Amino acid sequence: MNNSVGNTARLIGAGLRALLVLTVICGVLYPLAVTGVAQALFHDEANGSEIRDKSGDVVGSSLIGQRYDLPRKDPNDPEEAAKPDLKWFQPRPSNGLGANTVNTRYSLLLSGATNRSADDGAVDGTCTEASAEGSLCAQVVAAREAVVADNSTAGHKVRPQDVPADAVTSSGSGLDPNISPAYAELQARRVAEKNGLTLEQVRRLVEDHTQGRTLGFMGEPRVNVLELNTALKALTNS
Repeated sequence: MNNSVGNTARLIGAGLRALLVLTVICGVLYPLAVTGVAQALFHDEANGSEIRDKSGDVVGSSLIGQRYDLPRKDPNDPEEAAKPDLKWFQPRPSNGLGANTVNTRYSLLLSGATNRSADDGAVDGTCTEASAEGSLCAQVVAAREAVVADNSTAGHKVRPQDVPADAVTSSGSGLDPNISPAYAELQARRVAEKNGLTLEQVRRLVEDHTQGRTLGFMGEPRVNVLELNTALKALTNS
């Protein structure tokens, strides 16, 4: 009986010591080591890839897209369609992007694709105005018409064939923070006009914020919309 109690006590003691040691190693030392390495070698990424404005305030993450819309006439009406604020560069289409200090009117954050096939609503293999309402083709056609209307200026008419694919389609996540240089260039005249800037100034901003392919061969050249609009805000003091 005494041996049984003694053995049990020793087993409990060994278990408690193992628990204490593993808690210190796995719950304290390992997290501290990983955090230290991350902060030392990947400081920006470890802190959420934050973007700050010229005042030092965090305006968002370079990994998450943002919307730039006008204030709703009735903030309590969820059915009211959002209208883009045309003085800012606009991101890819999405149904729910986060807010930032440039535009704080959107806090909803949704992620997901349409799950529609590329020919959803196509007529003879082509997206036309005759595409079924609610289909992907109908959405693309409507988005293209909006891009043409929004970005045409007094001295420059945007042609439908000049609208790049990323201007009318969302990414797989719906949260893509980047647009193509072609889409940024298409918006440059409108942004310049709305902000009282020269086209050269806006094009220089786009060029300064255009990133090349990762490692020189992965992906495509891209422009981070939040970084671009943050620089635009600093330029215009808006």
